[in-house]
This record gives sequence, C-alpha cells and structure tokens, in this order.
Amino acid sequence: MTGTPSGSTFGRHRKIMPFDSGDGAPSETALRQASREKAASLNSHVLGYGALAEAEWAAAGIAAPDLPAMRRYRLDRIRAELKRRDLAGVLLYDPVNIRYATDSTNMQLWVAHNPTRHCFVATEGPVVLFDYFSCEHLSDHSGVVDEVRPAVSWMYLYSGDLTDRKVERWAAGIAELVRAHGGGNARLAVDHLNPEGAAALVRLGLSIHNGEAVMENARLIKSVDEILAMRRAIVACEAAMGEMQAALRPGLSENELWAELHRGNVVRGGEWIETRLLSSGPRTNPWFQECSSRPIEAGDLVAFDTDLIGPYGFCADLSRTWLCGDQRPSNEQRDLYRIAADQILANTDLMRSGVTFRDLVDRSSVPPADCFATRYGVLYHGVGLADEYPTLPHAADWTDDTPDGVLEPGTVLCVESYIGRLGGHEGVKIEEQILITATGNEKLSSYPLDERLLGA
Repeated sequence: MTGTPSGSTFGRHRKIMPFDSGDGAPSETALRQASREKAASLNSHVLGYGALAEAEWAAAGIAAPDLPAMRRYRLDRIRAELKRRDLAGVLLYDPVNIRYATDSTNMQLWVAHNPTRHCFVATEGPVVLFDYFSCEHLSDHSGVVDEVRPAVSWMYLYSGDLTDRKVERWAAGIAELVRAHGGGNARLAVDHLNPEGAAALVRLGLSIHNGEAVMENARLIKSVDEILAMRRAIVACEAAMGEMQAALRPGLSENELWAELHRGNVVRGGEWIETRLLSSGPRTNPWFQECSSRPIEAGDLVAFDTDLIGPYGFCADLSRTWLCGDQRPSNEQRDLYRIAADQILANTDLMRSGVTFRDLVDRSSVPPADCFATRYGVLYHGVGLADEYPTLPHAADWTDDTPDGVLEPGTVLCVESYIGRLGGHEGVKIEEQILITATGNEKLSSYPLDERLLGA
C-alpha cells in the first residue's frame, strides 16, 4: 500500500539508515518498510467502521462513498481556491483542515492544541505532510499525500527557551517548498500560526495570507460522496441518540446520560464530541450549561446538542429536548416546545438555492419577545467536517461586518432554535441538519421530536 498517487513525480522523504548485518538477516531498511506496510494495512481508515455501523447503513439504504473520488474532489477544491487567490500554496495546522486535504488523522484533539503535525498543499505541486515522529504509515491509505516528512515542532513544550532556533529550522523547510513549487510566487496561505513562525517566514521572503478563508471556501460545497459520508455519520449519531434516550430515567446523572452518546459514537467508528452541551430541568435555562453530576428528575426537560464528529470525520450537529419520566408535560413545557418546533419548521422552509444570507435572516422566524433575550446566538450555520462557514445571526444581530453571500446547492446548514423565557425555569433546544439542493432543501436529520411535548 502506498500513499503516492499513480503517476506522481514526488517521492516520499524517509530518514532511514541503511543497515546490513552481514548474516543474511533483513536490513534495517527492509524491517522499517515491512513495519510501515503492516501498520498501514491495519490503519483504522483501512479497517473501516465495523459490522454494527455497516448494518445500520445498509438498513438505511445509504451506499458507501467513493473515498478516492472524495479525496481528489477536496484537493481540487483547495487548489482552485488557491489559484483564485493567486497563492503558491497553503500551510495547514488545524487538524480538521489537514483531514480535509489528506483524509488522514493523528491524535486529532491533541494536535489541535499541540502543533506537531502540519501539511503543505502546493497550488502546482505536491502535498507534503509533516507528521509526528514515526507516523508515516498514517497517511499511506489516502492516495493524495505525495511525501511524508518528520514535523519540526517548535512549541515551548519541546523547544523551551530555544524555540527561536527551532523556528528558523522549521521556516527554512517551508520556504524551500514554496520556492521549489511556487513558480516564483511567494504568497503562502496559513490557517493557524504563532507570530514567531509568521515572522520567520516573512524574513525568508514569503508573504502570509489567510488560510482559513481558503479552506472554509473550499469546504463549503460538498460532493456527492461527501454527502453520502455525512448521511452515514448522521445515521450513526441518531442510533447513538436512540441508545441515549433508551437509557434516560429519573435518577440518572447528566454525565451518565451524556456518556451514552459518546459510547454510541465510538463503537460506530466516530471520533469525538466537540462540546458537553447537555442539561436538565432548571439547568436548561439559560442555555450553554455543560453537563454535570446533577441527577435528572422525573418531569424534567433534558436538552442537548450533539456536536458530534462521527464516521468519516463528518459532523452530525443535532439538538433535541426530551421529557424525563412517564408523567404528562406541563403546559409551559409544551408551549416552549411548540414555539421551538414551529421556528425550526418555518426557517427550514426558507432555505433554498439562490437566497442571500441577508434575505434569509430578514425573513426568518424569531423567538417571541419574552424569549428573545435568551435566543440562540445564530439562526443558521454551515456544517461539514465541523461547524463551518457561514454563520448567520438573527436580523437584530446583523452588523456592518457580517458577511453576506448566497446559498448554493451542495451547502449544508444547521438550523437552530433555543426557546426559554428570560428568568424562566426551563428551555428547549432543537436543531436540524439541512442540505441545500437545486430545487429547495433536504432534511438530512430524521430523529423524531418528543411527541408528548408536541402535544400530539
């Protein structure tokens, strides 16, 4: 197995010392290569997601995405954006952006705050992945990584007061790539970089530009295969939500209930959950209470936001509110729930290709006056490998620096509602995931609302 695409002119960079014992034993080079090939063949991306997830996807009738085609599509999107902005390439540190460019992963949460893995994508040239020590095998499945080099990690954890010295060594390697493949263009996009790194690149003649803009625009329009992968991630998320709801009972703590969602995600090959947004009873108002040791009581509302990074690295960002126990909901609980459900329904209906962001916001349903002060921070936001561009606020929150745009087919947005009265006892959170199509929209999420709270 190799990560070098067929016909590529870019070879992998390996620091391997030739060794021959002279007694007929395999050389160190051969042992390293065999070890790498074994590890690559057992990579989680190669092994797949397991019988449980595959059976659920088959039952849902969702075909497997063509992953090589998806990877080529993503790389084409990045390079088209680089060309449009007249950039020589992009240097990526955000692990979600590296996943988009290479479809490879390595300790995703750890590298998000310990910058020990980065990737260079040339506009005309190779994809060079700088990976953690002895991790070359982690991208051999991808088919889009041309070369793997050891990362020069210059965070203080590794460099201490010698950080400036290591930064210079790192910058020399990046500048060499830009000179070799930029065709005289020294304009480099970077998504996340500490100031000493940016300054070192500038001293070597590069100009630094906004890599977040490159990647967010590249990620905006999903391919057919990306939508298949997202559908599968949502099926896995909703199966885990079903297990979570089945476990809900009075006396269970919020933390114990939240753990069911984590478990359900992990056993289906999902990756992580970005927040801890689950609360019950009086902790549901105001919103944004992270889950706690509080025992859930009979008659409580339980509200949560999945923020789940599932199979294929896709985000399933859904919210639901349930009633705990067997008793009937109060009139107040039903009123709050109906307002939230109606807002979601009305605002979903407005989502269609060709509508501007501003027009969508101006026409959207908003919470009633006694709930407006506690409103959710946005009406809509993009979603893909994580929450993505654009983010659309309520019309009252639109300012001169809020960007406008147009909804396009292939964009996926989440539509949000939080309804709780200012100073009230409880609140309701609902969120759906919506694909913009050529003729309107399609709701990708399908987990049922709580019929008792709907009053049905």
